Amino acid sequence: MRATYRNKGNKDYWKARWENISIDPPKLNPDVYPLKYCIETIKKKEAFILEAGCGAGRILNYYHSLGYKIKGIDFIESVIDRLKKFDSSLDVEQGDIAELQYQDATFDYILAFGLYHNLEYNVDDALRESFRVLKNQGTLCASFRADNIQNFLIDSEARKKSNSSVDSELFFHKMNYTVRDLKKLITGSGFRIISIEPVVNMPLLYKFRFFRDRGHKIFNEPLGRQEGYRLSKFGKYIQMLLMHVLPNVFCNVYVVKAIKER
Repeated sequence: MRATYRNKGNKDYWKARWENISIDPPKLNPDVYPLKYCIETIKKKEAFILEAGCGAGRILNYYHSLGYKIKGIDFIESVIDRLKKFDSSLDVEQGDIAELQYQDATFDYILAFGLYHNLEYNVDDALRESFRVLKNQGTLCASFRADNIQNFLIDSEARKKSNSSVDSELFFHKMNYTVRDLKKLITGSGFRIISIEPVVNMPLLYKFRFFRDRGHKIFNEPLGRQEGYRLSKFGKYIQMLLMHVLPNVFCNVYVVKAIKER
């Protein structure tokens, strides 16, 4: 388990990020992270879903547009306000995953992509709260940033670009987890683990224009968030080979599926 530090605090980072990105339309590509894992997890249309850390709404809007009962929470108030302006029928509110204001056994599913690894000290509290508000046999589907060489190098490069000197003040950014860390963390919160899968969000090769799909040569984050970060045929082949040989080195995140059984 390794912590990443940068020159901007976690909440300030996300506030700036959501203010500089458009609200997401429903995500289009069912074959890529994170929608792929939502579809694998959610089996009942009559279910009540919580998306914790809904951000700009790509998953929230997808399920809302299909008529599912889904509630979104995020700790950044400004992005919640923007979601309400985007679609007043969305069920969204500001919330803290470590102190949820819902009764026990409220939700059938909790989706949480890129959320728990933003917590420096109280991730155990957050997972116990998630366990509490899930119904018996309810499922958690969540992603956690991987503790591997690739993410270490990305963090080092980001630190250089921020022009942070050795003496400048640094703030917690994200926690990075190994599979062993996650097994201990998830089971310690009461869940039974269904699977832990190494997953690619934005491929490392996508950072190089040469490997991108024709429609993605010019970097466009809203497009990438909606369609997935598409590689060319050659890029896909190389990426597939890397993930086949060294999945725990070339993944960005681990997607955990876990169930509550009491």
